[in-house]
Amino acid sequence: MSATAVHSLWTTAAEPITKIDAPTFEYGQMAPTLIVVGAAILGILIEAFVPRKSRYHVQMFVSVVALAAAFAAVVALAADGYGTTKARIAAMGAIAVDGPALFLQGTILLAALVGLFTFAERRLDPVVHGNRVDSFAAQAASVPGSESEKAAVKAGFTTTEVFPLLLFAVAGMLIFPAANDLLTLFVALEVFSLPLYLLCALARRKRLMSQEAAVKYFLLGAFASAFTLFGIAMLYGYAGSMSYATIAQVVEGTVQDVNPALAGTMGNDALLLVGAALLVMGLLFKVGAVPFHMWTPDVYQGAPTPVTGFMAAATKVAAFGALLRVLYVVLPGLRWDWRPVMWAVAIVTMLGGAIVAITQTDIKRLLAYSSIAHAGFILAGVIATTPDGVSSVLFYLAAYSFVTIGAFAVVTLVRDAGGEATHLSKWAGLGRRSPLVAAVFAVFLLAFAGIPLTSGFAGKFAVFKAAAEGGAAPLVVIGVISSAIAAFFYIRVIVLMFFSEPRPEGPTVAVPSPLTMTAIGVGVAVTLVLGVAPQYFLDLAGQAGVFVR
Repeated sequence: MSATAVHSLWTTAAEPITKIDAPTFEYGQMAPTLIVVGAAILGILIEAFVPRKSRYHVQMFVSVVALAAAFAAVVALAADGYGTTKARIAAMGAIAVDGPALFLQGTILLAALVGLFTFAERRLDPVVHGNRVDSFAAQAASVPGSESEKAAVKAGFTTTEVFPLLLFAVAGMLIFPAANDLLTLFVALEVFSLPLYLLCALARRKRLMSQEAAVKYFLLGAFASAFTLFGIAMLYGYAGSMSYATIAQVVEGTVQDVNPALAGTMGNDALLLVGAALLVMGLLFKVGAVPFHMWTPDVYQGAPTPVTGFMAAATKVAAFGALLRVLYVVLPGLRWDWRPVMWAVAIVTMLGGAIVAITQTDIKRLLAYSSIAHAGFILAGVIATTPDGVSSVLFYLAAYSFVTIGAFAVVTLVRDAGGEATHLSKWAGLGRRSPLVAAVFAVFLLAFAGIPLTSGFAGKFAVFKAAAEGGAAPLVVIGVISSAIAAFFYIRVIVLMFFSEPRPEGPTVAVPSPLTMTAIGVGVAVTLVLGVAPQYFLDLAGQAGVFVR
């Protein structure tokens, strides 16, 4: 065989490239994310150039304005029809601007704004050396208990870097459910995960426990990211494209332009099935579904409580949004393969979260297992594979996020000499010592339990109804049973607060500033409004329930 013949085996004549198209970018449709990223970068410059005394107030102002402006941009896009008639793919195919994306972005921004108030709270801890302090370490880089830490506390330092870190996490979360190709999905995953790993390590009290939580979260998160990346590589190998729409066409066999390389891999179902499984596994890790939930209780317990509240709410919203888009836009052709697996995951998640929560003695761990059970309930809506399924999941996520932030905000108020009193025995008799705080917490617990006239009931009803209509009635029965199991431990905490004798050496309830009061007030208001009159918000989620492809 001649050299030229061998050479032509692996090369072909190509058209000479005359010009490369300039990238196009829709700044208006990307405005919510751009505002948050811009504010996060500005936050870093503030850390560098603003005097330490003024940083807290400047950072707080910039963060609140940015989140409010980004939410206004989302509302403007939705009002302009980008959630319905004008839904489209922006940023050269990388980002979808459609109903689910805008609804989830609005929810994330509002949850972040409420969470930000708990981050900025400075009245709960006693004044140290004449300085007000927040929940975060005085100097994150110093070793716990070292001289440098004591000096930082004495000097009244505070870690104001938490504000730009929060904004970077929010920026990643905004892109995650709107990503329209696998590479954008992965970049967004890393952009919101890395700030969260750092935030988990910054607790002022119990610093070693906080750092342990961060290391666990980081290591397990790195594994999950690796699985996700490997799944992306396999799907790319299968379909020859990162784009959601192209992969979906290859899966369904409707792709028009089949070249020899694609024809060789299209028939390889192993690449498709293993790739899809690894990708979905990474997303299930983020939502905290069993058996990928092992990080949840330790991280929720060890992280500073404001971070736990923000993370529990916003990460779930972003991750479920991305999971919905992957299953409904990329893999609808694989429905018969992924539905049975998701059935199994939903069942063990609902039952596992509810049963293990009964044995918990720490209020933050109890709420962590409760969040695992809720992930199972939301998966029931994902399994429905109907438009109602999408809208019920959107509604549930919006309702759940505010209840969660409110509940963790209440946890920050109950304190003893060592900081937050999270052991359940310390909460005995809280209703007699501080009836208002106990009553508010009881409202949140009833919402978690799904009692009528709370947002939890409306959300569960919507999800279970969608699942039943989507042919998953047995799943609904298991969901109702695990709801009943879960109700047991929520009611147990309420009984403990109102019907036990308060201990003489029990904890006190700190009086918060208006910031935490606002966070808790918003939580209660959303819980009651979505419980008593959910129809408007269900309709809103229904209008926003159609993905663009």
